[in-house]
Amino acid sequence: MNIEIREMQERKAKLILSDANPTLANALRRVLIADIPSLAIETVEFHLGTIGDEAEEKEYQSSTPLFDEIIAHRLGMIPIPTDLDLFNFREECEECGGEGCPNCTVIYSLNKKGPCTVYSGDLIPVGETDLGVVDDLIPIVKLSDDQAILIYAIAELGTAKEHAKWQSTSGVGYKYYPEISIDSDKCDNCKDCIDICPVDILEESEDGEIIVSDIEKCKICKSCVETCAVGAIDVKGREDKLILRYETDGTLDAETILQKGLEILQEKFNSVIEMVEDIE
Repeated sequence: MNIEIREMQERKAKLILSDANPTLANALRRVLIADIPSLAIETVEFHLGTIGDEAEEKEYQSSTPLFDEIIAHRLGMIPIPTDLDLFNFREECEECGGEGCPNCTVIYSLNKKGPCTVYSGDLIPVGETDLGVVDDLIPIVKLSDDQAILIYAIAELGTAKEHAKWQSTSGVGYKYYPEISIDSDKCDNCKDCIDICPVDILEESEDGEIIVSDIEKCKICKSCVETCAVGAIDVKGREDKLILRYETDGTLDAETILQKGLEILQEKFNSVIEMVEDIE
């Protein structure tokens, strides 16, 4: 399988897979969805009782309109920036044996007093200033005048096989690479195909012929085939060439996700080869 990077931005990518098939494309898709490690909040500790404010000489009740479990779930779904070269899986950490240390966990604090809306940007990393959350304006809970919240949350590495909060990609999908052929002898230049194309990739050239402006936008819907004379236009997808797209939630950039995904996929292939060799 050959991979051509057609588009690579921080949070999205478009790849052309050639000498491939849907089986290989789906294997890569599943790895990008379920096997890429990322940080997410796993443990949340809530302060109970009253919270004092010496400056205002006022006490707040440590309570919110939502159950603690709901807030903990919302915190878990907040994207946390991840450095795969810096952090280890907590259960595999040799430094602390899984107890929790800077090599496998990140601690965040959240201390807000009402009235206000608590956002994801209010999560402050303890001792790691460069690990602030990816998106600052994800709402968590709204506090009234006498309410406050004091939380310590611990983030650790995981994969989406365990929980969706560790899924760093979204919108991962692929399609056949489209092929469009126009038979000039059968085409009567009625221009109906130009009007009906949902992605506007059919145009009239200076010579009056129908041409394709951007074939990769074709959805292979075959609306043009149905509206034109029989045999004038043929649209099909190549089974040996595919287009794969994906987006990220910001925990990892798109390039890092692709590199890690291919590394994991290669490890899976090697594992299968070793098992087959052991059988023989």
